[in-house]
Amino acid sequence: VQLVESGGGLVQAGGSLRLSCAASGGRFSIDAMGWYRQAPGKQRELVAILTNLGSNGRTDYGDSVKGRFTISRDNAKNAMYLQMNSLQPEDTAVYYCRIGYSDYEGYRELWGQGTLVTVSS
Repeated sequence: VQLVESGGGLVQAGGSLRLSCAASGGRFSIDAMGWYRQAPGKQRELVAILTNLGSNGRTDYGDSVKGRFTISRDNAKNAMYLQMNSLQPEDTAVYYCRIGYSDYEGYRELWGQGTLVTVSS
């Protein structure tokens, strides 16, 4: 299974960006999907996550992005998206997607390659 991210770039404060992450390769079932970010000199942090995808489903956001970012998914494409609105300079970071999935070998987790988001003031 591979993850491919896209959608990062440079945006002015108050602007919007949409990140995409698509999983492909083999037969697998995605159990959880999420976005994380890591700013220079800081630890990686949770941005948004979808869990329990095989049952009721749950969405959680990091406190700093609540009300501004929205995570969504497209089951048919094994893809997820992060709509980021009202971006601020403190949102500048490398954004990573991560999935938890199951295949014939059991449960695994996989990270995307990361995409840089830069917000100018």
